[in-house]
Amino acid sequence: MFYTYILKSQKNGRLYVGSTDNLKRRFEEHNKGIGGIYTSNNRPFDLIYYEGYISYKDAKVSERFYKTGYGREVLRGKLEDFLKK
Repeated sequence: MFYTYILKSQKNGRLYVGSTDNLKRRFEEHNKGIGGIYTSNNRPFDLIYYEGYISYKDAKVSERFYKTGYGREVLRGKLEDFLKK
């Protein structure tokens, strides 16, 4: 399985969108500071949403979509109740 996931920073409340083939490992890496500068500087994170896909290509397409302006609107709709907290 491949996953597109959304993390919410406990530090500043911002969202991070990514994709992976091992959700548990990648989530742990983000919270340990392994990876990019943004996630290293804004940890710890909560995993607030994920979608599973059969193919890597589909997960990457979903990730890219959620990083667009319209994709963020769609995501806000899906996460509306959670983001109010």
